[in-house]
Amino acid sequence: MMSQSSNAGDPPHAHEPPSAAVPPGNAKPPYAEKKYRAVTAVQRRLNAVLRRLPTQTVLETTGRVSGLPRRTPVGGRRVGDSFWLVSEFGERSQYVRNIRADPRVRVRIRGRWHPGTAHLLPDDDPIARLRRLPRFNSLAVRGMGVGTGLLTVRVDLEG
Repeated sequence: MMSQSSNAGDPPHAHEPPSAAVPPGNAKPPYAEKKYRAVTAVQRRLNAVLRRLPTQTVLETTGRVSGLPRRTPVGGRRVGDSFWLVSEFGERSQYVRNIRADPRVRVRIRGRWHPGTAHLLPDDDPIARLRRLPRFNSLAVRGMGVGTGLLTVRVDLEG
C-alpha cells in the first residue's frame, strides 16, 4: 500500500511556485507589460512631434501633480457639441489620470481650441465606439492597446 502525503487534499502542484506566465492577482502578463512600455516609449517621442502639427487633434489636460497644461495628440470625432475618443491604455493613460483629478480640458480641433468637460465612460463599449470614429486612428488604438483596457472618453464642448 502506498503512503499518502500529508497534503493529500491539495490540488496537484499546489506547492510549486506560480508560473511566470500566469501572474498572481490582477497583475498583467509579462508580455503585456513589455508591450505597454515599448508603445509608450515610442508614443512619448512621436507625440512630442505630433502635438506641434497644426492639423493634429490635441487634448489638453491639467497635470494632476504639476498643475501644468499637458497636451496629448488624440484621434476621435466631434459629434455635435461633444468630442469622442477611446483611450488605448484606459485607466493607465496619463491624460485619463489627469481627467480624474480635473475634468476641465481643452481640445484643439482643426487648429481651434475648444474648452470642455471630459467624462470617462467605463460602461460604454469602446470597440463599438471605435467603429464610429476615424478608421485610421481606430486601427492604431486597437493595435497598440494593451489587453482590454480600452476606455471611452466624451468631452462636452463649451464653444
